Amino acid sequence: MLAQSINRFFTLFLIALLLGGVSCKKLVEVPAPVTSLSSDNVYTNDATAAAVLTGIYTQLSMRSPTNGAASINSISLAAGLSADELTLFAGSGNFNTPLAQLYLNKLTPGLSTTQGGVMWDDFYSKIYICNIALERLAASKTLTPSIKQQLTGEAKFLRAFFYCYLVNFYGDVPLTTTSNYGVNAALGRTDKAKVYQQVIADLKDAQNLLTDGYVAADAKTTTMERVRPNKWAATALLARVYLYTGDWSDAEAQATAVISNSSLFGLVALNNVFLKNNNEAIWQLQPVNTGWNTEDARFFILPATGPTNNSATGSYPVYLSSQVLSSFEAGDQRRANWIDSVTFSSNTYYYPYKYKSATYGAPVTEYTMVLRLGEQYLIRAEAEAENNDSGDAIADLNMIRARAGLATYAGGTDRTTLLAAIMHERQVELFTEWGHRWLDLKRTGNIGAVMTTVAPAKGTSWNRDWALYPLPLYDITQDPKLVQNPGY
Repeated sequence: MLAQSINRFFTLFLIALLLGGVSCKKLVEVPAPVTSLSSDNVYTNDATAAAVLTGIYTQLSMRSPTNGAASINSISLAAGLSADELTLFAGSGNFNTPLAQLYLNKLTPGLSTTQGGVMWDDFYSKIYICNIALERLAASKTLTPSIKQQLTGEAKFLRAFFYCYLVNFYGDVPLTTTSNYGVNAALGRTDKAKVYQQVIADLKDAQNLLTDGYVAADAKTTTMERVRPNKWAATALLARVYLYTGDWSDAEAQATAVISNSSLFGLVALNNVFLKNNNEAIWQLQPVNTGWNTEDARFFILPATGPTNNSATGSYPVYLSSQVLSSFEAGDQRRANWIDSVTFSSNTYYYPYKYKSATYGAPVTEYTMVLRLGEQYLIRAEAEAENNDSGDAIADLNMIRARAGLATYAGGTDRTTLLAAIMHERQVELFTEWGHRWLDLKRTGNIGAVMTTVAPAKGTSWNRDWALYPLPLYDITQDPKLVQNPGY
């Protein structure tokens, strides 16, 4: 297991500490750190080279700051608050925290990255590490060739993953593929179409470099653990990117490649979807905090006392919105199995219950799901509908509906009606998972209509400029080529 490997190798602890140090630094101001992370010596040894990438997975699995939502592993929280998925509890001073800025869609581009930059710094610090790794791996002459190939594929996959989220949260962003701080310090914003070109190129390379199966922390031993990306993770992400960029045929082809690999992947029962290493999992993150399962379960599952932000009892500042609850059809078993509730002081609060283990010391049974097969069916359905292939689109839509205990789709077969049905299915299938709802509203042009209705219920108003998050003011002051998003 990945966590066991962390305990086994002191080098991974060193790398994790170094990653923590780098993550606090700015893209535009920090020179290459004089540490073993950027040293060529790290890339002369298979174990230490593999530990660099393992360190990123470790960071992605670690607990995020609940009152700041400032890291990549806060995406589900940040985007869920920004959209119509999560409600911020009004008590315990929650509206005086940065979470309120997300919930009210009034982020400020202040000096504090928890208020303005949100995940910006975390994305770029990890992209910087990927760039270092790619440069050092390419130059290394001592690594085992198969390990060098696997790690190069992982670094390209991760860089693509980070940039895919960057362009969706911020729009045009600086595109850097080097660790040269002098070059990075002078970057302006790159048109997101060009960023997507780099993402697609990286994912195609990753497909060719990564193994078909799953490998352990040493990047070579075959394992049942689905916690290091493989060829199919790259294919699944590529299907999503093609969908987001309107390349319907390629989106369908890539999703089909994953779905057709029935020896490795298949839809599973609802209460098995978020278990570790199940057949629906394409890429998961293994828990690394001793004694706990996933951080989503720790944060979203409400105690008997309901939502709060009391440091003595824990921080539980959010619960599911009425929009999510009302979106399920009668008889939808996702409503019964993936949502739970507590009643306190005559108020009932509903919360995401996809991850169910939030007890310290419980056996590790759940991993954080990043990419899964259910999304691939919905990607393919949407691409087919866009290509006016209603029959196949409905067949894929029904695969997801059948798993949820629903009758086959009986709505209209015209493109507009069918696409609306698929968007609804994405809403109830992927809620509070990695920002899908927020990104779907934006990419389909529906964000204005939805948020204009939702915002007053939150106690705010909606401005179309707020579909993009602001760049942190600090980075803009350090790099005059960076221009703030409109509305900030």
